[in-house]
Amino acid sequence: MGTDFSLWSSLAQGLSAVWGWQALGLIVLGVLVGSVFGVLPGLGPVAAIALLLPATLGLPPLPALLVLAGVYYGAQYGGSVPAIVLDRPGEASSVMTSRDGHPFAVQGRAGVALSVATASSFVAGCIAIAAVIVIAPWVVSLGLRFGAAERFMLLAVGLVGATVLASGSFIKALAMTVLGLLLGLVGWDVHTGTVRFVPDALEPWMGRQHGLTDGVGFIALALGFFVVAPVAAELAGLSVLAPGAPPPPPPRVDRTGMGARPTRDDIKDAVPALLRGTGLGALLGVVPGGGALLASLAAYRLEAVVSRHRVPAMGQGNLRGVAAPEAANNAGAQTAYLPMLALGLPPNTVMALLLGALGLHAIEPGPAVMANEPTVFWGLLVSMWVGNLLLLLLNLPLARWWMPLLLRVLQVPRRALLVALLVAAALGALALGPHGWGVWLVMGLGLLGFVLQRLGGEGVALLLGFVLAPGLEEQLRRALQLSRGDWFVFIERPVSALLLMVALLLLMVVVLQPRRQGSR
Repeated sequence: MGTDFSLWSSLAQGLSAVWGWQALGLIVLGVLVGSVFGVLPGLGPVAAIALLLPATLGLPPLPALLVLAGVYYGAQYGGSVPAIVLDRPGEASSVMTSRDGHPFAVQGRAGVALSVATASSFVAGCIAIAAVIVIAPWVVSLGLRFGAAERFMLLAVGLVGATVLASGSFIKALAMTVLGLLLGLVGWDVHTGTVRFVPDALEPWMGRQHGLTDGVGFIALALGFFVVAPVAAELAGLSVLAPGAPPPPPPRVDRTGMGARPTRDDIKDAVPALLRGTGLGALLGVVPGGGALLASLAAYRLEAVVSRHRVPAMGQGNLRGVAAPEAANNAGAQTAYLPMLALGLPPNTVMALLLGALGLHAIEPGPAVMANEPTVFWGLLVSMWVGNLLLLLLNLPLARWWMPLLLRVLQVPRRALLVALLVAAALGALALGPHGWGVWLVMGLGLLGFVLQRLGGEGVALLLGFVLAPGLEEQLRRALQLSRGDWFVFIERPVSALLLMVALLLLMVVVLQPRRQGSR
């Protein structure tokens, strides 16, 4: 594959796939939706992608992915706007940006921080996309050499890594991962022709008649756990207000200083932080459980060490505290596509949703995507450059018209917004089955997600288990069939044995950590 591979011809193929009014319009739509959801605190790209999944079922694979990918990097940009102007981060990865970005708004120089954040995100995104395009063919060629045993262990390492690195209790994260695996195996077993995890007593009512034998459904799980459950949790929190107590007032937007621009000295000061954040974010974007949030946090901490003697100090209006996390979160958001597209291994929640979207369009994720669906592979990568350019235009030349409109979204009453999300989820669920079965399934999964969230479980671990379950089962079957049922095949093959050791080391880190803390 590497001898006849032409990078430039592949890029030209991807450019021709996205160069058209329909493709560009879908990218613009995704970018705008992502920016709006990025502004709204507590929502972000996960809820937006989950809501848009039913609407993309009628589209071909590439147009559907263009919209969903545009939502992702649009949210990374949009989250920085309220973080800087109002000190209310819309996206979790923008929390670090608000520490040094909001002091500029207090000083009447919000435009300076917004411009640096936009430029840092754009430059970091372009560099990260270039790195993905150059490295992806080599990763794909390596993945094509893997056998079934190696692919099974690779997916297992990704699942273990995401479970180990999950925040909170490891036991709860492990339980959620196992639950996701079980939900992903519900329905017909194509090898044996039997129905799994559907009780015989419920099969006539919930099985063949309504489609549970075909599986739980990726869209139903996404809507239930990432739209219905968070909305229910927030409504439950809002319900504790005293009867008759007025809702919190909408934020007042101060537009003074929105037109300020950074000087040459400001740019010169921010460039080193931009480069450091880009490099760190690009590396952490491919780590299971990482992504934009981990990248922005690590970049800010690194900058706090490097710039500890600079004036002003970090947290008091230092432009490096804006450039570093914004560059890191956007670079991490772009490089996360590398393991997802090249190996079928999603490192974070958004990539798991996009991996599930590939499955909805009958595209088998993994190294074969580049060979079997080159238009989808390269078109998606090229569309990232187009989307970043569109966001640069929105947030710099058109900022005086776009920013006030974006901030006006924050003045929508929160309860009305939550109700609108529930209605949108219900409308999307209507397309999932006859007789309203999809609505009941989504609401039931949403209730389950709400209960598990209250118990401290993470929907991220469950989603990764659900998405990777079919691939794990398929590769396990193939490996055992080729070895005639010999389980030692995972130890006898060197790469598989190495991956098994990595998974065991990750588990040992968690097991030995309490002992290390106790000894200290």
